Amino acid sequence: MNTTALDTILDKAWYQGSLTKEEITFLLSLQDGEDVTKLFRTARAIKERNFGNRVFLYGFVYFSTYCRNNCSFCFYRQSNKESFRYRKTKEDIIQLACALEDAGVHLIDLTMGEDPLFNDGARSEALLEIVQAVDDSVELPIMASPGVLREDRFASMHDAGTDWFACYQETHNRDLFTRLRPHQDYDLRYNQKVWAQRAGMLTEEGIMIGVGETIRDRAESIIMMGLQGVQQVRAMTFVPQTNTPMEKKRSPPFREELVTMAVMRLVHQNKLIPASLDIEGVKGLRPRLEAGANVITSIIPPQKGLAGVAQPELDIDTGERSPTNIEEMLEGLNVTIAPLSEYRGLINSWKRRLTVEVLA
Repeated sequence: MNTTALDTILDKAWYQGSLTKEEITFLLSLQDGEDVTKLFRTARAIKERNFGNRVFLYGFVYFSTYCRNNCSFCFYRQSNKESFRYRKTKEDIIQLACALEDAGVHLIDLTMGEDPLFNDGARSEALLEIVQAVDDSVELPIMASPGVLREDRFASMHDAGTDWFACYQETHNRDLFTRLRPHQDYDLRYNQKVWAQRAGMLTEEGIMIGVGETIRDRAESIIMMGLQGVQQVRAMTFVPQTNTPMEKKRSPPFREELVTMAVMRLVHQNKLIPASLDIEGVKGLRPRLEAGANVITSIIPPQKGLAGVAQPELDIDTGERSPTNIEEMLEGLNVTIAPLSEYRGLINSWKRRLTVEVLA
């Protein structure tokens, strides 16, 4: 395809036409600077048509770094003895959530590894207790990112106060999934989003860039996200971690993540797309917003003993990922923080639609 073909696809997206897998693959393959600039310009325009120049902020509380899995890419894989482990107490988690609420975030993201303490046995209700305690303590929506749960736990998660459930497939190529997540069930992980939606929760899906997938694999994932009916989609660049099977594998150029995000915006025009601070830190914020993102995630208060996922220490204790610093940065980007009422209105409208779809 040539530049004229690119313009035709971008025009089709602007007028809300459904892109084919071949068109999505073509956009994901863009290399030339001017072509990529056109893609980003269109993605930003579509984002602004749907959300204006406003963004939403997600406060991040990674409250347990213990995990029963051995994912090939993850620093916190069960067998990595070099990773540091912690579990925050319920009181610590409440304090962190309240501090983030006071700082002006729109959502509290409660994240953990698949910690056996919370997932198995007599203490399996501890996760529900934490969600309920945070819900009782803050007046913000809550996202839970606990890994894989049994199907019978989703109704209780919803009742405890979970508004969003996040569980990233990483790839929709089954063979690659098996290599990335050995001894894990592709369908069980995929169904986490299905069961969460049936229980009345909004859902987020995500893929990783640079883990051995092809361009067509990325295109397939973008399409699958639409078929899943999730309300938030993300792409994050692979970052090699110490003492893991993939520690020698190089990260791809960050441009590939940005292009993927921009294509997601063209395909999923009215959905939320995060710009994570967990990959490049605050220096990566501007390019991700310019590629069509409208959520800033992994905002972490400093000096609280919290870690990130992809980058456990990046910009955390320096305060650069704090809400105050992010707000100051946005002033120079012609981007404003949306009022909480706008975010509430958005997710409540999605919840009402989800309820209708589930009943139907």
